[in-house]
Amino acid sequence: MAGNGKRFAVLLCAEDSEYVTKKYGGYFGVFVRMLAEDGEIWDVYRVAANEFPEDEEIGIYDGFVITGSCSDAHGNDVWICKLMNLLKKLDSMNKKVLGICFGHQILGRALGGKTGRALSGWDIGVTTVHLSTSSPKLFSSLKIPTVLSIIECHRDEMRELPPKAEIIAWSEKTGIEMFRYGDHMMGIQGHPEYNDDILLHLIDRLLQRNLIVDSYAEEVRAKFLESHKPDKEIWRKLCVSFLKGRL
Repeated sequence: MAGNGKRFAVLLCAEDSEYVTKKYGGYFGVFVRMLAEDGEIWDVYRVAANEFPEDEEIGIYDGFVITGSCSDAHGNDVWICKLMNLLKKLDSMNKKVLGICFGHQILGRALGGKTGRALSGWDIGVTTVHLSTSSPKLFSSLKIPTVLSIIECHRDEMRELPPKAEIIAWSEKTGIEMFRYGDHMMGIQGHPEYNDDILLHLIDRLLQRNLIVDSYAEEVRAKFLESHKPDKEIWRKLCVSFLKGRL
C-alpha cells in the first residue's frame, strides 16, 4: 500500500467552525481527505489552543502540515512564538514541513523571512498562480502546467523570503505565492485543501466578524461563483508528492 507505516501531524492553527466540524470533521478532516493515503497514521495538535507535540514525539513523524488561521503570522501570541520555535527545531531535524496560508507565512517567518499586511489588501477567491520556470526540476516529475488556479483567502503575505529560500510561484497580487527552503520545507499562500463551500462559509464568517464589509463580501462571492474552478487535483498531487518525498 502507498505510504504504508508513515506518520504525519497536522499543526492546527485555527478554531474549527461549527459548519466545518459538522461537514468535514474539522479542518483536520479536510487536510486528511486531501493528503492521507492507505496505511498512514495522521494526528492533530491544536497549537492555537497551546497543544504541542512533546520533544520526544517529534521524531516519530515523517512530516508536518501547518494550517491556516485567523491570527496574524506577524503577531507575538505565546502559541505563535512556541510554534516558531517548533518549526526551527523541525528544520534542524530536516523534517518535511508543508505550510498553508498562515502556515506558509509563519514558516517563512520562523526561517528568517518577513511577514505583514498585504499592500494590495484582501485576496479572496480563485487566483491564477504562475509556477517559477527557474526551478523546473521541482515540477517536471509531476508534469503539471506552469499556470494553476487556487482558492485564496488572506490579507497578510510574506514580504521577504528567508535566506536560502527560493520563490517557486507568484501571482499578480502576491509576489511570494509559494516558496521552498531546502528539500524539506515548502509554503503555499493559497488553500489547496478548500472546497467551494468552505470559502463561501468563510466569507460569511469574515463578514460576521466585521473583517470585511457587505459590499466587498457580495463582490467576492459573485466573482467566485462565476470564476473557473481551482486545479484541486493537481494541487493535491503536488502537496502529497512534496510531503512524501516524491518530488
